[in-house]
Amino acid sequence: MNPGEDGAKRIVRGRLVKVLTHRRHDRGMTLEGFTSRCVRRGEVHELVTTDHTETAAGARIDRVGFLGFVEIGCGGVIDRGDEVWAGGRRVGTVLGFDACHVPNHYNILVSVPEPLTGPGLGLAPEAEVRFAQGEPS
Repeated sequence: MNPGEDGAKRIVRGRLVKVLTHRRHDRGMTLEGFTSRCVRRGEVHELVTTDHTETAAGARIDRVGFLGFVEIGCGGVIDRGDEVWAGGRRVGTVLGFDACHVPNHYNILVSVPEPLTGPGLGLAPEAEVRFAQGEPS
């Protein structure tokens, strides 16, 4: 663990419960102003990749690839900049959150060079997902 602005934290772990296969170029998600979100064990959230880099609150996120839904295995905090690992591979870093489906789930936006899908990463149900503190900026 690397101590960040607010100190060290645990790795948030989970398991993929559904693999998603599609991409969109006109999704219209909106980046929340929050740089972190607390998650509880048992919650299910959606992992969405994007090549957008804007981090201002309200930024529109159109180009996306959907990885899947992850069930959180332990409570914790997911922060912008956390490394996202799925199926043993580093996918990217947390860009932020879109709340269009809250209270059902958050879209956790993952910054990548090019939007990816679950099958593109060879993901399958039960694949381990981790959110680990990244290098402090």
